[in-house]
Amino acid sequence: MGSIRARANTGKLFIDFRFQGIRCREQTLLTDTPFNRQKLQALLDRIELNIADGTFVYEEVFPNSAKAKSFKQGDVIYPEFGDFAQEWWLENAFRWKKSGKVNMRSILDKHILPRFSDMPISDITKGEVLKFRSALSKLPGRGNQSISNKRINNILQPLKSIMDEASDRYKLESPFKNFKRLPLKKHHIEPFTMPEVIDIIQTADPNYRNYLVVRFFSGMRTGELHGLRWKNVSFQDNYIHVCEAFTYGEMTTPKTNEIRDIQMNSAVAQAMREQEKYSRPYSEYVFCNRKGEPLDNSNFTKRIWYPLLKELGLTRRRPYQTRHTAATLWLAAGENPEWVARQLGHSNTQMLFQTYSRFIPNATRNDGSAFEKLLSNSNQSKLTYGDNNE
Repeated sequence: MGSIRARANTGKLFIDFRFQGIRCREQTLLTDTPFNRQKLQALLDRIELNIADGTFVYEEVFPNSAKAKSFKQGDVIYPEFGDFAQEWWLENAFRWKKSGKVNMRSILDKHILPRFSDMPISDITKGEVLKFRSALSKLPGRGNQSISNKRINNILQPLKSIMDEASDRYKLESPFKNFKRLPLKKHHIEPFTMPEVIDIIQTADPNYRNYLVVRFFSGMRTGELHGLRWKNVSFQDNYIHVCEAFTYGEMTTPKTNEIRDIQMNSAVAQAMREQEKYSRPYSEYVFCNRKGEPLDNSNFTKRIWYPLLKELGLTRRRPYQTRHTAATLWLAAGENPEWVARQLGHSNTQMLFQTYSRFIPNATRNDGSAFEKLLSNSNQSKLTYGDNNE
């Protein structure tokens, strides 16, 4: 929808509207008065009506406009990528969770828009995309490593979505037609051994021991654990119902296949019983700070996790490796891969075999029982428990 606006430097009014996907601004000599605004608004209303019914001829309304030459009747005027990307964002952003929007916005602002914003969508060819991908490959990645193929593919995905939509609307061939994604390396996992897990739990601040026990032995994702409420814990039936997650400061719902019931082993059940004494009286969340709010992952990682690994002389790795640790300990103990997949929230065992194949023994045992034996052999009494106040 167009608008009537005034230049800050001159105070003169101009008309701001969109035609054929292009933003158009036509200057007038009229000063900013209510009468002049009313006059231009009537003109704008007529313009938008003619645009809607297909009868608008730019050079008839603005014969002296330099832009009028661009809008010859019958020609297709392609919008600049930046304008179309903004339109695409407004049309689609409401469908995404906050975490997805934050990530998408970051990719657009940091990588895609600086490269393509001023280019007409018709000029963005497969060759341009390949040049962009080549430039991305020279960027640094995490730590001292180069950027990963997975990260490059993730950066290109919003560009593909935008250009596929633009190509459909303007009858262009998508630059991503027959475009091959970069091959991905196998998941790099660095799980902890059982002795390392016990050392971490014993050395940790007592306020975080219950949290770490559940984190290491439940296989829950960070957001799932931080968003866990007492109403979703059943001591009677011995399970945790995973149906919520806390990410980017808000509660969200996991994907359908990630909603599941996790069987609590004895270590998790005991830690949850201990934690109940400390947090349940004043918070609906199982693991919370002193205000009763969900734990902040960044705060935990920087203030508790990394210093703890450094103190123990263990390789620095992200807290997410606790989930990999649970999976590898289960599989190494001989648990049924299908049971492990259900615990982790995988829809099938395909990802399990791809990620943890070297940890899967040939023989399997009864669901859950093999890990209980591993806990017993590791002297479960060493897993001391405490409260969890940040």
